[in-house]
Amino acid sequence: MASKVSATELRRFITDICMHEGMTAADAGTMADTLVWANLRGVDTHGVMRLPRYLEMIEQGIMNVGAKPTYSSPKPSSVVIDADRAPGPVVMSQAVERLKRLAKDHGIAMALIGEMTHTGALGYYTSNLAEAGLASLAFNAGGPFMPYHGARGVALGTNPISIAVPGGDSHPLVLDMASSTVAMGKLVMARKTGTPLEPGWAIDEAGNPTTDPAKAVLSTPLGGPKGSGLSLMVEILGNILSGNPLIADVLQKTGVKHRQSALLIAIDIATFIDPAEFGSQVQRLVGALKALPLAADAVSILMPGERGYLAMIERSATGIPVPPPVLAELGTVAERFGIKPLAMLP
Repeated sequence: MASKVSATELRRFITDICMHEGMTAADAGTMADTLVWANLRGVDTHGVMRLPRYLEMIEQGIMNVGAKPTYSSPKPSSVVIDADRAPGPVVMSQAVERLKRLAKDHGIAMALIGEMTHTGALGYYTSNLAEAGLASLAFNAGGPFMPYHGARGVALGTNPISIAVPGGDSHPLVLDMASSTVAMGKLVMARKTGTPLEPGWAIDEAGNPTTDPAKAVLSTPLGGPKGSGLSLMVEILGNILSGNPLIADVLQKTGVKHRQSALLIAIDIATFIDPAEFGSQVQRLVGALKALPLAADAVSILMPGERGYLAMIERSATGIPVPPPVLAELGTVAERFGIKPLAMLP
């Protein structure tokens, strides 16, 4: 049975840990916001569960808490960022703030971010842009955790995409999905908790399907060739376009290291249509879809991001569940650093 913690307490804990590891208060707060955002929305695979791994990356010199990203603008509506191995949430959030200004000035803007570490939940950034009145697309390319359809062995990243739009009078619509059947984080969480996997989620070291989380080493591509093709194109648009090719280096054994890249695109709704009219039409479409008859096995018709929005409402009121193995890991971290441990809800 998972214990529960308030969002406020979880933010405090993550901030304290990140500052202990040398982050500024502002950067530590960004890390906390990103992880707690994921936990609140039920995306626990990208929440506080990630913190122990981030600490390992800092201590191994992979994640650079003192990074000094460099910025260039090939065109007035674009920005290219060399992240200097910065924590992904920090540099991605900086890119989002720049895109808000650039998109308002030019109608559409893009950012390429290379040489960063794990970004966290991609939907955090697109939803932030949507709340500022912008439509947005994000592509995130990382290291290999998935085979290519028709081939054996690890080949591609589980490279996610996210698309978000303002929702009119309601919350933004936020699509956030991996190019694998499930995000690699779900396999990691299942391994920590000993939860059997769903059939079709993963394969073992020999390339055979498995539901045993202890044997699962790779996620499967979403829809076979569709997921493989999507991941490949994200590798090209994220890593190669930013000047940071990754997968070819891994496959040809010319260089293997942790890094991630991303492409963010922001579109100013007001440049192309009255924002109120856009929001009204989005709500009209949502209403028409929700009025459809339910499928035999369905209990409701949900829009992209709606499940997370409903989870946020519930977890904001009742607390964020933390599975016992994750709580034990966090307790060990707190003790090692001399940080006040998480205060769980009664």
